[in-house]
Amino acid sequence: MAGPLSGIARFRSARSRRQSSYDRSGGNRDWIEIPAGAKIDIATIAGSGSIRHIWITVNHEDPLSRRNLVLRMYWDGEAHPSVESPLGDFFGQGWAERYNFISLPLAAAPREGHALNCYFPMPFADGARIEIENDSEQAVSHFYYYVDYEQYDQLESDLGRFHAWWNRKITQPHEGRISAAEINSFNDANQTDADNFLILAAEGRGQYVGTNYYVDNPSPLWYGEGDDMWLIDGEAWPGSLHGTGTEDYVNTAWGPAEEYQHPYFGYGRVRHSFGWLGRAHAYRFHLEDPIHFQQSLRATIEHGHANNLTLDLATVAYWYQSEPHQPFPVFPDREARKPMPPIEVTDIHRWRDAWRGSIGGQNPWGNER
Repeated sequence: MAGPLSGIARFRSARSRRQSSYDRSGGNRDWIEIPAGAKIDIATIAGSGSIRHIWITVNHEDPLSRRNLVLRMYWDGEAHPSVESPLGDFFGQGWAERYNFISLPLAAAPREGHALNCYFPMPFADGARIEIENDSEQAVSHFYYYVDYEQYDQLESDLGRFHAWWNRKITQPHEGRISAAEINSFNDANQTDADNFLILAAEGRGQYVGTNYYVDNPSPLWYGEGDDMWLIDGEAWPGSLHGTGTEDYVNTAWGPAEEYQHPYFGYGRVRHSFGWLGRAHAYRFHLEDPIHFQQSLRATIEHGHANNLTLDLATVAYWYQSEPHQPFPVFPDREARKPMPPIEVTDIHRWRDAWRGSIGGQNPWGNER
């Protein structure tokens, strides 16, 4: 079985190259600036090869910089991007936050998650281009980067192209299920993926290799119990791969509320004020168990059991496939990417006051039924 270092000693006909933000004058101004609203290419590569590593760090006064900087990648002269995601979400940084994050293909390194790294191999046969859009009212004052790649005389014919797609939705309870009793019930049945949160809908031949999953929960109740569902090559529900719960899909158990970072899976960030109220970043990389498809793949996950929860959900799907790929939906504008505000102490006090009114204006302790 091949491991991550199994081929490191084998000689190959490759030439090592880099495109970076180094100061061409020989000085120390090793960064570029990106004006507000501008798009710039940080790499334009001719011929065939494979990107092996990307490193980026940014100084930007916009507090939502990591949602307002957009990363796009194009292979072989294509018109539509194969990668389209907010910069932070792609590298494992949710809600425009900065925090240390460890996995095998992606990492956000110290100081405080400022150093964004990607080790997914990205092959191309006839050119590659990486674009950054500054969809912000403020200029990026310092944008540093490395794009390390190999050049080949000819690319092997059996290599898929790297893809990544970001999706975000404020989910709604199916059929208005909003009461605490219904949320805690396991009696509802869901025999379709139609109302699930969409992780990916792809057409063509490929293999799925990972998910970054960002959830902001406006309730202290457990946000999981959402089954992951995978419909391969047009098959009907329930499909070849059907899961048992959100935390199960990311290889954890029993409603975790703690950070745990394995190279392939875990929780990179947990910010719960109590219970499961607040933000959590989970991830699962299918590096040993890619999900293969020959014609199509539809990947979804429930938002709570039988889709009974309101959540702010965002995912980045990572996969390889043959080109051409199906063009992505129109990328959400800046307002549609903006994270929901955190639930504060005063919000919880208003909940208690609403409960007080609902039981006749008494002075409840707060746990009355």
